[in-house]
Amino acid sequence: MDFGAAMFFTDYSMGPGEFAQALESRGFESVWAPEHSHIPSARTTPFPQGGPLPQKYYDAMDPFVTLSAAATATKTLRLGTGVCLVAQRDPIQTAKLVASLDQVSAGRFLFGIGGGWNAEEMADHGTAFRARFKLMRERVEAMRAIWTEEEPEYHGELVDFPKMRTWPKPVQKPHPPVIIGGAFPHAARRAVRYGDGWVPHAARPHYPDVTEFLPQFRQMAAEAGRRPDAVPVTVFGVSDDLDRLKRYRERGIARVVVSLSSAKAEEILPILDRWADLIRRLG
Repeated sequence: MDFGAAMFFTDYSMGPGEFAQALESRGFESVWAPEHSHIPSARTTPFPQGGPLPQKYYDAMDPFVTLSAAATATKTLRLGTGVCLVAQRDPIQTAKLVASLDQVSAGRFLFGIGGGWNAEEMADHGTAFRARFKLMRERVEAMRAIWTEEEPEYHGELVDFPKMRTWPKPVQKPHPPVIIGGAFPHAARRAVRYGDGWVPHAARPHYPDVTEFLPQFRQMAAEAGRRPDAVPVTVFGVSDDLDRLKRYRERGIARVVVSLSSAKAEEILPILDRWADLIRRLG
C-alpha cells in the first residue's frame, strides 16, 4: 500500500516544491493537488462536508501549475490531481496539460478527476449541473483519443470535434491513469466503466468505513469483465489510525492519502514526520 498527501496550495501554504521534497524524503509515493477555479459569491450549494466552506477553497492555486513545480523538485514522487474538475475544463487544452505534465515529470502523473459539487461554480463555466457526469465521461473519452491517436476525433452528444493533430503524447502508455473520485455506488460504477482506479473519501458521511464496499465494488468490476487490479482503490482523507491503516492494507487498498492544512512548514513537517513513522511501522 502506497501513501500520498494532499494540500490546497495557496499563497500562505508550503510551496509545492518544498512540500513535494518533504514527502519524497519521508517515503511518500505521491502528492495530490485539489482544484477549484473560483467560488461564486452567491453560492447556495451546500458544502458536502457540512458547515461553512473553508477559506482554502477560495484560494487554491491551479493544480497543473503547482504539480509542475513539484515535478521539477523531485525525482520519484508521483503527481496527482485530487481532483481535477473535468466538467469545468476544455478537453483539448486539458489533454495537452496532462500530456505535457506527464512529459516534464518523466511519466509520473496521476489524473484524478471528479464531477464536482458546486453548481454555481460550474454554471460560470457554462456547465449544466445535471449533465456534469455525462460531460465528464465524454471529455475523458475525447482526451483518451487525443492521447493515443495520431489524428484523433470524437463525436459525442456534448463533446464533438473533427480530426486534429496535437502533441505531445503522454510518456505513460496508453496514457496516465484516470482515477475517478466519488462515493459508492455511482462513482464506483463510473470507475469500472471508464476509469483506471476509484477514489472514495474516508471522511464523507456516506460510509463509516469504505472497506465495507470493497466486495461489492470488486464484484461490480468482475461483472464488467475487469480485473480488480485494473481498477485499484485509493482512499482519501485517512487518519493516522495504525489499526485502520493495517485494515486498509489487508483488504487490498492500493493507496491512502492524508489531507493536510494549507499551512507553512513549521506546522506541516511535524505531521509528516509522524506519518513517516507510521509508514515505517507498516513496512
